[in-house]
Amino acid sequence: MKNRLRVLRAERELTQADLADRIGVSRQTIVALEAGKYAPSLTLAFKLAKLFSQPVDSIFDPDSIE
Repeated sequence: MKNRLRVLRAERELTQADLADRIGVSRQTIVALEAGKYAPSLTLAFKLAKLFSQPVDSIFDPDSIE
């Protein structure tokens, strides 16, 4: 699933590990999300939306689901 996580994380100068710690997942989860290899659960998507103060659909592109 395409997303803007890498851009949002970079804007806030967060490492993948920093982001993972803030939302309670592993760094490998962030790597997979940023690479588009993993679609987040609804809970995880909402955690990221809250952290970045963005609507879920502005972070994740639902039209890119394969």
